[in-house]
Amino acid sequence: MDFKVSGKMIYAYGEYLSEGDYYLASAADVFFMHPEGSLEFNGLMANITFFKGLFEKLEIKPEIFRVGAFKSAVEPYLRKDMSPENRLQYTSLLSTIYDIFLTDVAQSRDIQKEDLSRYSKELLVKVPEDAYQLGLVDSLGYKNELKSFIAADLEIDEISDINFISYKNYKKSYKSKYSKDKIAVIYANGSIVMAGDDTQVVGYKLAKEIRKARENKSVKAIVLRINSPGGSLVASDLIWHEVSLTKGIKPIIASMADVAASGGYYIAMACDTIIAQPNTITGSIGIFGMWFNFEKLLENKFGITHDVVKTGDHSDLYTATRNLTDFERSVIQKGVNKGYKTFITKAAKGRGVTPEVIDQVGSGRVWSGIQALDNGLIDIIGNFDDAVALAVTMSDIEGAYRIVNYPEQKSTFEKILGSVTDEIMISNPMNNEIMAPYLKQIKELQEMKGIQARMTEELTIY
Repeated sequence: MDFKVSGKMIYAYGEYLSEGDYYLASAADVFFMHPEGSLEFNGLMANITFFKGLFEKLEIKPEIFRVGAFKSAVEPYLRKDMSPENRLQYTSLLSTIYDIFLTDVAQSRDIQKEDLSRYSKELLVKVPEDAYQLGLVDSLGYKNELKSFIAADLEIDEISDINFISYKNYKKSYKSKYSKDKIAVIYANGSIVMAGDDTQVVGYKLAKEIRKARENKSVKAIVLRINSPGGSLVASDLIWHEVSLTKGIKPIIASMADVAASGGYYIAMACDTIIAQPNTITGSIGIFGMWFNFEKLLENKFGITHDVVKTGDHSDLYTATRNLTDFERSVIQKGVNKGYKTFITKAAKGRGVTPEVIDQVGSGRVWSGIQALDNGLIDIIGNFDDAVALAVTMSDIEGAYRIVNYPEQKSTFEKILGSVTDEIMISNPMNNEIMAPYLKQIKELQEMKGIQARMTEELTIY
């Protein structure tokens, strides 16, 4: 929408359009849709996968410890459906996100918001002709017909005379001018873990990047760009600590992308200013601990048994082949309670309120960016560019500056190696569209070491 202010035209073309695809394309001045394509315009839904039935069949017993009635990350292992609290929070979240969707589409397409809501609820868009007649798209046609339309707009006779350029090549056409003054953009993208790969936020590694930016005299301010559902409490706290050390030395701004929840919020809360998008999923201030007892699975399904020799009554506390005692559960729950108290205390310090105020909007509940602003969890509704602009203003930079990314970008050779790895993963017959989400969740269970500040990751909104 900011680009449209320039007065330059935006053209969009789509074949199979989800609601997310349509949301993006609706901002175009001219929108062509394939005459045999499809447009999903029926509202949002959240789908959560539950594993309790599987565990019952396999005789696996989960041991769960949590704080917060809304801390739903553990529900898939305890229930076969949503709890009333979880249903409440996601109903509220989806309603808010979809209201933003309808408001923005109504503005960009010049259609009444109430009419858009009716189109969605009554499933009035069944075929492309419906989308055209209802004004959701401007024309039904093929890509070459859109190109002809563009040529006419540009007063060019032949499509071949249009100088199309890919985004990849367009990026090469401009570069930041050299300047000694820099704004560091540090990316926290993925689950927060103590040890992991480039698809995750490794606590000590990201903390090191923040420290490097803080100690670099040419870096005048930092933007911490977060897209994470959280993860390890300890890893999150390592990052929070470096953010706290940076605050007061140079400006540090949190810029929230799609998700900055639980540990993702934790690492933001010490920043000078927190900026989120209207539909960012954030909050989820709560923690949990979890592991599983595999004794019955191993014994009854595989004939594997265990026996131990130990020096103390609780030396085998963290083994996965026996039940915990009530005393042991109380010890672990005490640690989880302490972690939650730490979370809300540090959040309160960052927000300038009492822990009791944070607790009222905590308990693991997730919020949209708009709701988070109303609840005092963030400072500003805005995007990445707004965060960079604020960082420049707060750093008192005068004149030119350039943006530097942390961590440093991979070399071409490293990218090639990554591509080879991806091809190997794709060749795995178990890595298919149907099984991949479930296998991903099982893999993530293995990474949940220690107390977790994590939002449920298996949530799919579409």
